[in-house]
Amino acid sequence: MDKYTVNKKYFGHDRFRPGQEALIDSILSGRDTLGIMPTGGGKSICYQVPSLLLPGLTLVISPLISLMKDQVSALEAAGVPAACLNSSLDTESYREACRRVRQGQCKLLYVAPERLENERFLQLIENRRISLAAVDEAHCISQWGQDFRPSYLRIPRFLEALPQRPVVAAFTATATEDVRRDVARLLELRDPFVQVTGFDRPNLYFDVQRPKDKLAALLALVRKQRGRSGIVYCATRAKTEEVCRRLQEAGIPAACYHAGLTDQERMESQEAFRFDRVSVMAATNAFGMGIDKSNVGFVIHFNMPKSLEAYYQEAGRAGRDGEPAECILLYSPRDVATAKFLIENGEENEAMDETARAEVRRQDYRRLEAMAGYCKTTGCFRAYILRYFGQEPPDRCGNCGSCRSETSVEDITIQAQMILSCVKRMQDRLGYSVGATLVIQVLRGAKNKRLLDLGLDSLSTYGLLSRISQPQVSAYIERLEEAGFLTTDPRYGALRLTGRAGEVLYRGERVEMALRRDSPAPGIPQAGPELEEDGVLFQVLRAVRARLAQKEGVPVYVVFSNASLRDMACKAPVTEEAFLAVSGVGAVKAARYGEPFLAAIRDYLETREQD
Repeated sequence: MDKYTVNKKYFGHDRFRPGQEALIDSILSGRDTLGIMPTGGGKSICYQVPSLLLPGLTLVISPLISLMKDQVSALEAAGVPAACLNSSLDTESYREACRRVRQGQCKLLYVAPERLENERFLQLIENRRISLAAVDEAHCISQWGQDFRPSYLRIPRFLEALPQRPVVAAFTATATEDVRRDVARLLELRDPFVQVTGFDRPNLYFDVQRPKDKLAALLALVRKQRGRSGIVYCATRAKTEEVCRRLQEAGIPAACYHAGLTDQERMESQEAFRFDRVSVMAATNAFGMGIDKSNVGFVIHFNMPKSLEAYYQEAGRAGRDGEPAECILLYSPRDVATAKFLIENGEENEAMDETARAEVRRQDYRRLEAMAGYCKTTGCFRAYILRYFGQEPPDRCGNCGSCRSETSVEDITIQAQMILSCVKRMQDRLGYSVGATLVIQVLRGAKNKRLLDLGLDSLSTYGLLSRISQPQVSAYIERLEEAGFLTTDPRYGALRLTGRAGEVLYRGERVEMALRRDSPAPGIPQAGPELEEDGVLFQVLRAVRARLAQKEGVPVYVVFSNASLRDMACKAPVTEEAFLAVSGVGAVKAARYGEPFLAAIRDYLETREQD
């Protein structure tokens, strides 16, 4: 077989996605490889296809049990001999997996990096030829990344100790240029072929909303999804439990996931979500990397994450099947304070000395500043994200809350001058900078004790914006930050003038602000005129898929993704040959699942003809 035959036979794809073929060719040529591809971009194909063409075993080093289980289930359904070794396996399952490895009946073996130092595991593979070591979520090796795991640092030592060092292929979705360099250096990749396919996910709709009542806004957003699977990320365990309870009280099937739950409780929540027994998972970032559920239709962030890397990775769990999906962030200025608290009170990493920890905190605050900038931008949300990761996108994407909203432009030069002057006069009076909250109180003429004790009511700027609401003054300040006239120290929250402020205060530079009038989000994709009837067929096929998944004890997306079902509904195949032309249908899956789907399509077409 060649790579094209493997891709079609086992994975049902007639062609490779952008970047995949070059990465596969690099691995097959024996060269170390680093692939940077967006979530849902098909990273796993890049090592799964070579694993079926190379002799011996492919070792996949993966960070989470959930990822291993999902990928192994999907591979087995496609006819690929794969296994995983992790703590969730019972004794019998563990022994069976080891037996298959020993007897050469396994082509891909998934393990966590911590297992590489386990003596029983080392004995298991000592006589097995490992042709490829694939390192998933490779950004975890970098202490400057958002998910540093010290166990990743020990991967090179393990590889060097093998009788023959295999080809090493590393993959990640969210890595800045600095982290990419770190991955290549720390994994000790040898003259690696590096492929960065880009970070854009065109099927994802991005938006930032600032509701007065986050819980009410959340319930409205979830109800609009009509039962699609989704994740709601929260910053704290307490908020996660509160959100889950409110969803359940509203009649929405929801589960809860955070690190404070027992292993059994987390596993039960995870399984309920994987098998669609609940439609929404309320979670902290403990529900993290490796969520391989392809039919997640929306991700809502109830709180702002600490970094754009974390946000894009979490939001990217939506729409992995290529279907349109929504990524909504519910922002409040209080989220910044919560993020600062989490940075200052996060777990100390024993692998770092105090100098390294201080540098990590500095990087954390830099990332927090970029994350807050995303929430405050009046421009295209997608463009902001892509520029952060080093791409140069168009100024407007046409598929985010900003681009889909009607905007008008307001001249706020006078208000800007008042605000900048107030910041300067307060600093001159006090001898130090203060946060935006106190600046707004002075501008609006507040009479609280702290303000009066500091004598700030005697400033000439006191009460200049007394007729403007607090949220509107806050929005003016955020616009001045975005335009580069003000800056906020991410660690201490102090608001300061930049060198450009003088252009507005003294040299007549105008300041404009885009006012947004929201348009509805795209929501669930609707069928075009030519697919009106096939919308019914799609539901018929979903029912067939659900029955097969329940019978085999696997999640529905392991049988076929939503994208495959939509293509199936569009093409309505009635023969085995036509069934193989459906996207995502390989020879093994066609033989395994084809007849129930073909029978359902034939019945549907006959019924429609009779009508």
